[in-house]
Amino acid sequence: MQSSRTIVALLATGALAFGAAACGDDDSGSGSGGGGEPVSGPIAIDGSSTVFPFAQAAAEQFQTENSGAKVTVGESGTGGGFEKFCAGETDISNASRPIKDDEEVPICKKNNVKYAEVQVANDGIAVTTNSDLKIDCMTVDELKKLWNKGSKVKTYKELNPKFPGEQVSLFGPGTDSGTFDFFTKEINGEEGDTRKDYQPSEDDNILVQGVSGDKGGLGYFGFSYYEANQDKLNLVAVDGGGGCIKPSQESIQDGSYKPLSRPIFMYVSEKALAKPQVKAYMDYVIANQATIAEASQIVPMTEAQLTKAKAALKTVEGASGQTTTQ
Repeated sequence: MQSSRTIVALLATGALAFGAAACGDDDSGSGSGGGGEPVSGPIAIDGSSTVFPFAQAAAEQFQTENSGAKVTVGESGTGGGFEKFCAGETDISNASRPIKDDEEVPICKKNNVKYAEVQVANDGIAVTTNSDLKIDCMTVDELKKLWNKGSKVKTYKELNPKFPGEQVSLFGPGTDSGTFDFFTKEINGEEGDTRKDYQPSEDDNILVQGVSGDKGGLGYFGFSYYEANQDKLNLVAVDGGGGCIKPSQESIQDGSYKPLSRPIFMYVSEKALAKPQVKAYMDYVIANQATIAEASQIVPMTEAQLTKAKAALKTVEGASGQTTTQ
């Protein structure tokens, strides 16, 4: 289970920062409400499977300080999460891409769901193969030829004579996934443009199992899922025009892993943030983002990104009919 892996990671890295967090002011990230008192009540979170490990790690530690808080974290995919969020069913929506102006924003507006987009970490999409399928690097053009709509590629050797002759067996996110949206846009040139004969899932753990269990398996998913399963997967470097680069903490944060590096977000509604437990959770996430990212094997924000995240959260906290959305 993903939550079990998160607990192990938390134990390995030690408890997340307390110290100043116990003070309970807006920037402290306290797991408590105003005045340092523990908070209680439900917090409903859903959305991206990529952000799930981060949100779950934060939830588990937050609840150790606030035993009355009941945080539930789902992983219905970025699109599925926004559907619930814009209907007012969740407090926070995890997202591995920005909210869509033409589809999701109008629904939120119709339902009077005002919100802030708060970056919480960075991620890279890992391209992996079965551990016995030795492909060291693929160009963006090769990935496009493999994944493009209508692709008839049947063996890896058809992409490059140096590749193995193994039959292609592909695994990737379903259409509700922000990872699917991002990958298809960056690799195939159009969001949602993909070949249909692959095995989809909104659960990245299932994709990992598929790739690792099929000798011709190749798939893509959030970098944290590769890190947690690297003993049974082969990581493929991507050449976006500047040479073969593998995703890593450094290459994702500095953007050199092109074009598959991206920010990841939590969207929080103005109405939800009026609840003490939701505000305390979001304060805690922002104040402890680096240690939460380490525990969940996700790439932390830069200082500039952190400053912007704090400003976005403060804007919606103090809003009266106006919020920062994008």
